[in-house]
Amino acid sequence: MATTFTNMNPFFILLLIGFLSFNQTVARQRPISTTSLVLGMRHSRSSIRSPISSSNSNKIPSQVLDLMEPLREVRDGYLISLNLGTPPQVIQVYMDTGSDLTWVPCGNLSFSCMDCDDYYRNNKLNPTFSPSASSSSVRDLCGSPFCTDIHSSDNPLDPCTIVGCSISTLIKGTCPRPCPSFAYTYGAGGVVAGTLSRDTLRVHGTSSSSSNVTSEIPSFCYGCIGSTFREPIGIAGFGRGPLSLPSQLGFLQKGFSHCFLAFKYVNNPNISSPLVIGDVAISSKQNLQFTPMLKSPIYPNNYYIGLEAITIGNNSITQVPLSLREFDSHGNGGMLIDSGTTYTHLPEPFYSDVLSVLQSLITYPRAKEMEMKTSFHLCYKVPYTTNAFTEELFPSITFHFLNNVSLGLPQGNHFYAMGAPINSTVVKCLLFQTMDDGDYGPAGVFGSFQQQNVEVVYDLQKDRIGFQAMDCASAAASQGLHKI
Repeated sequence: MATTFTNMNPFFILLLIGFLSFNQTVARQRPISTTSLVLGMRHSRSSIRSPISSSNSNKIPSQVLDLMEPLREVRDGYLISLNLGTPPQVIQVYMDTGSDLTWVPCGNLSFSCMDCDDYYRNNKLNPTFSPSASSSSVRDLCGSPFCTDIHSSDNPLDPCTIVGCSISTLIKGTCPRPCPSFAYTYGAGGVVAGTLSRDTLRVHGTSSSSSNVTSEIPSFCYGCIGSTFREPIGIAGFGRGPLSLPSQLGFLQKGFSHCFLAFKYVNNPNISSPLVIGDVAISSKQNLQFTPMLKSPIYPNNYYIGLEAITIGNNSITQVPLSLREFDSHGNGGMLIDSGTTYTHLPEPFYSDVLSVLQSLITYPRAKEMEMKTSFHLCYKVPYTTNAFTEELFPSITFHFLNNVSLGLPQGNHFYAMGAPINSTVVKCLLFQTMDDGDYGPAGVFGSFQQQNVEVVYDLQKDRIGFQAMDCASAAASQGLHKI
């Protein structure tokens, strides 16, 4: 989730970041077109207004049927490569279904990130984008609907009035002045500050005559970000707002799907997760179970589903709070499905109920020292072997969503090793977390770690989300995303 703030000094915003949290803990229309897109991702990590139709929105050329790109897995999420500018500059950004804005770090030495850990500083994971090196780069204007959307947390006309737009040009959407700077915040408290820009985006896809087509998308709107707080890598927003990548490419009434690789492939350059956008993503999915998307009155651009129950082993937990499948009078509640949140979060006291049932079924000794060192509340010392048998000794966990949809989490999606084995013993922790105290925003989050080895289909035509357990490495190999 994200929102925007304007008319404030970005550095002042960064100083006030402690007050900008949404009390949520996280680890990270257009007319129907006949086109679609297939993309790929690598493993690595919202606007609050409804989509605005715009004649300035982009659309995939008609010869492209589907978009396909690889997702590269890294420590905190999944990275997609953006080919932006003329000539193209390749920038890797997180794929995030929980926000709309697509942004890249701009400037070689000028980009700065406050409170970013040494992992990113030392590894230089992501280069920055240089607008001055692109002949097609331009600032977005006050007359743009994207400028209106990025400033929507205020009266959207105010920022452009301050920079000199007349009321006449504002009403007509013709003011030629550059869109003012903005600040955009994320649910975990991260902040990015910069300007809206436009440039040529190149995407890979398939057509009726070729399985490998590259198309240019002119005037793609993105955030050119100069400073951030706790956000060291850019983000591709896959929400339902007008700024999101699917929306700008014309696929907001189609859909997309992903199949996240298991965590063991993290930072492996030879294999990528398949990401598909377009008709192929939502067609021929008879084997999937679909649960309806819930409509949040305060975050209409985010994807919510309803959780009815969780089964652990043969024990069904039926006392799931209503807040996980419906919204209160203020619009709070529902279960957010979010690729930008690493671990699944559950509210209290339901979270503690889940832990209690697991404790009653698991006989391994607790690893209390690991629980004290991490944010995980249930860790065990497990005998180490080279096969998967010990993983199967943990109770199975099945999520039951609305419309009788059941998703059994694949092995490795709940308990995971915290390090290398010592003396033939390995410590494994339950990778669920509790929501922060408070009733604001979503009641729970279904995170990306629990979506590993699961095909997840966002059918935006029918407002539903489908699930199917799958070997995502095999799926990647079948699409040519696994280099031998």
